[in-house]
Amino acid sequence: MDLKTIAQELVAGCREGRELENLDKLYAADAVSVEAMTMPGSDSAETHGLDGIKGKHAWWSENFEVVEGDVDGPYVHGAGSFAVIFDIKAKNRATGQVDAMKEVAIYTVAGGRIVREEFYYNSGD
Repeated sequence: MDLKTIAQELVAGCREGRELENLDKLYAADAVSVEAMTMPGSDSAETHGLDGIKGKHAWWSENFEVVEGDVDGPYVHGAGSFAVIFDIKAKNRATGQVDAMKEVAIYTVAGGRIVREEFYYNSGD
């Protein structure tokens, strides 16, 4: 797939609840996912490999429920990357607390697959 097709499918999958299906369809086996900071239960902000990225998705689903959300994009940049803006309200399953979250994700594509994703978000400062 070309960059534009991958970008459009990723966004469509997020809007339609097909994120897990799209991991196998769009991501390279050795893809890297980078958070802005080390997440709870992890020793690094980076997750390597498709299985690790699937584990991040499983952790999110176990701990949060999206109660409202918007996916804006994709914004294609050159021949190898695109951005997506996620604006959601998520409920913490353990506490019931609902928080607004907004982040920009930058995806790098090579060889017809997503090879890197990086998440940027407002620190609240």
